[in-house]
Amino acid sequence: MTYFSSRDPACRTPFGALAAGEEVRFALRAGWQEGAGWLLLFADGAWEEPAAIPLQESGTLAGRLLTAQGRFLRPGLYFYCFLFTGAGRERWLCRGECGEGVLLEQRGDLWQQTVYDPAAVPPEGCGGIYYQIFPDRFASSGQYLGRLPEGGRLHRDWGELPEYRPNAEGKIDNLDYFGGDLPGIRAKLDYLAGLGVTTVYLNPIFEARSNHRYNTADYETIDPLLGDEADFASLAKDAAGRGIRLMLDGVFSHTGSDSRYFNREGHYGPGGAWRDPQSPYAGWYRIDRASGRYDCWWGFETLPNVNEEHPGYLKYLCGEQGVLAKWMALGAGGWRLDVADELPDGFLDAVWRRVKAQDPAAPVIGEVWEDASNKVSYGARRRYLQGGQLDGVMNYPLRQAMIDFARGGGAEALLETVLTQLEHYPPGALDRCMNSLSTHDSPRIMTVLGGPEGEGRSRDWQAEHYFLPAEAYAAGRAKLLPLAMVQYFLPGCPCLYYGDEAGVCGYGDPFNRTTYPWGREDKALVEFFRRLGKIRTACRPLVASCRSFVPLAARGGLLLFCRRTGQGCLTVAVNLRGEPCPLPPIAGEVLLTAGEACRQRLGGFSGLVAVSGPGCPKSAHPGQEG
Repeated sequence: MTYFSSRDPACRTPFGALAAGEEVRFALRAGWQEGAGWLLLFADGAWEEPAAIPLQESGTLAGRLLTAQGRFLRPGLYFYCFLFTGAGRERWLCRGECGEGVLLEQRGDLWQQTVYDPAAVPPEGCGGIYYQIFPDRFASSGQYLGRLPEGGRLHRDWGELPEYRPNAEGKIDNLDYFGGDLPGIRAKLDYLAGLGVTTVYLNPIFEARSNHRYNTADYETIDPLLGDEADFASLAKDAAGRGIRLMLDGVFSHTGSDSRYFNREGHYGPGGAWRDPQSPYAGWYRIDRASGRYDCWWGFETLPNVNEEHPGYLKYLCGEQGVLAKWMALGAGGWRLDVADELPDGFLDAVWRRVKAQDPAAPVIGEVWEDASNKVSYGARRRYLQGGQLDGVMNYPLRQAMIDFARGGGAEALLETVLTQLEHYPPGALDRCMNSLSTHDSPRIMTVLGGPEGEGRSRDWQAEHYFLPAEAYAAGRAKLLPLAMVQYFLPGCPCLYYGDEAGVCGYGDPFNRTTYPWGREDKALVEFFRRLGKIRTACRPLVASCRSFVPLAARGGLLLFCRRTGQGCLTVAVNLRGEPCPLPPIAGEVLLTAGEACRQRLGGFSGLVAVSGPGCPKSAHPGQEG
């Protein structure tokens, strides 16, 4: 029987992405005798001219063992399969399900081989916890409530829903505010540290005429409603004192039309690209002066697109005295790049170089919704993770797989997503991926798990169904507890979207951007996430590198895996189906349970975390979830 699996160390070693220059060995067992065989390597973009490496034969009692080995000297994306010829016919061994080979009469799917630059990809190991904050909605000090922009409206009740109906002009203007600010975040740093947070990712904080601030007006100024440079520097300093980095949202594919750079609305005097063809910013944009039209982001006239590779724009952002350098000098410890798949390679290269020149440890994380190792964007294969562009991405494929699992899908599909990422992503990049269950661009996880389907529903319907009935909330919560165990201990870094740990609900924008319910939070849920953070922090040597991941079982609602190193073993078992299921023997001390869980059995919607070995963190013992 012919056998090859890209995930079997007997067939391919080492597993997964390769550092340029690293040797790799392929071995397959052939179940027939005639013909010669080759390993065919296809460099991306050269599908018709593969490199053919002869397979070397060694006889065994179990059949023919065919091997090939070599090195990939340059970073890039490669694909491979095996070809056999003999007796006047060809046979192709190509990729089938779960990485196993299938024999075909013609070429089929290929295996992917990612090769990265080890000098320009972060080293493996991270183990931190991200926390995402929408600044207007997390916490308010009350200091800057009088600094609303023209047309801005302040909610008098912190617990109100955001505005969601069109204004008198029939538009959603996003000019309603709750007054969250930087000093408010600073006052909650002890709370964040108690959750085990190591990086706070802030949605945009620069001056802009909207509550979301993705229509940047001035990259060099903190939005007056959030504070000033001194507030930012104080926040960064106090966060660093607690071991927390600040990661800023870089919105660089477009600016606001109401900005000092474009200035269509005229709030910034007579200058700006729209009003003055001689403006220093005119070359940043693509404006047809005759028709008055200009290139804008997804057709939104308030978001004119920028020519990111314009020398003036590159220098303004990435120069030694540019925007990136300024904010990192004031304490920023990393950047999340909005719509990274819409940014050209040259621009991503320049951002990465500037960030690393300021702080080699500062992460550059990209918003990429698909498999970032092989993404095709605007007709070109991207090289985000091969070195020198992104240190990691927002892990939307894993988010969807976790949600599918919690909503009744099989654990097999979730495990396949994890193993595919382990195979395709450089270890250091996967270790820094943001594993979220909710973001500002997706519905809240509590609503996804407990509420009725909101896709295609009107904003009025979503507002009416914002608060889940007690029974629906309890059902969502019962699923969230074991799902959070999965989120916290799979490869990558868990990312909490502010308020998810407190039971905040909501469908799409703006209902996923409501305020943190200080004083009204689900305290038991907060405590559960605090315990998860404590365990992850204590077990950081076990979870820091994705190479420690070992799958143990994935069938139906049962997912069982461990993170194992020479320092110990952390085991996670969850059941996300209604019916109970037995467990194989689990060694070690049980640190945390959810639902009806014990060492021998998991009830419906339950889970446990256990640790064993010399690295067992006694200090992480937090008891059981009530």
